[in-house]
Amino acid sequence: MGRGKKWYVVWQGVEPGIYESWTDCKLQINGYQGARYKSFLTYDEARVAYEDGPDAFYRKNYGSEQQAHTLSPKVILPSLCVDAACSGNPGPVEYRGVLTANREQIFKIGPLQGGSNNIGEFLAIVHALAFLKKQGADMPVYSDSVTAMNWVRNKKCKTLIPRTPQSEPLFNLIARAEDWLKSNTYNNRIIKWDTPNWGEIPADFGRK
Repeated sequence: MGRGKKWYVVWQGVEPGIYESWTDCKLQINGYQGARYKSFLTYDEARVAYEDGPDAFYRKNYGSEQQAHTLSPKVILPSLCVDAACSGNPGPVEYRGVLTANREQIFKIGPLQGGSNNIGEFLAIVHALAFLKKQGADMPVYSDSVTAMNWVRNKKCKTLIPRTPQSEPLFNLIARAEDWLKSNTYNNRIIKWDTPNWGEIPADFGRK
């Protein structure tokens, strides 16, 4: 994905500490209930954050604990959340995936012309599945779109929006996503985010 080196702080996990790779970080957090972790661009930032502890870090940098640390105990951690935003139907659509625990953005695509919110949600789920498979991570994926979850289950984006020259890049991406679903298997659970009880999904773009 073209990202530079990061340092990973694990405040709560199998063995808390500072790790130089996401692979090593995953070993400390996968399956660990209540794991708390965050990535940093420099070792110095990571060291200070680790020594401060998670509560002090978020108070100092954000003024208060982020929603990520008041998640419902029913939310599985570690996990990935996805969401999409679209202005109009059809309209420019974008989507992203974040780590549920700290809202760290893992990927963001768009805006792409001629889409819909459901298309974006579908692409976001598939992108998350492909990313996690490449990373060897079996953590669940949360989405607040039942329609998109059904499309993924059926391996088909059943949108009624017509294909146009302007939306060609988007529909090419849809075709790639469908092909990936047909040619790959995955163990990740895709779980409906319970917005009424848990609040907005952490990947939410905040444009409602």
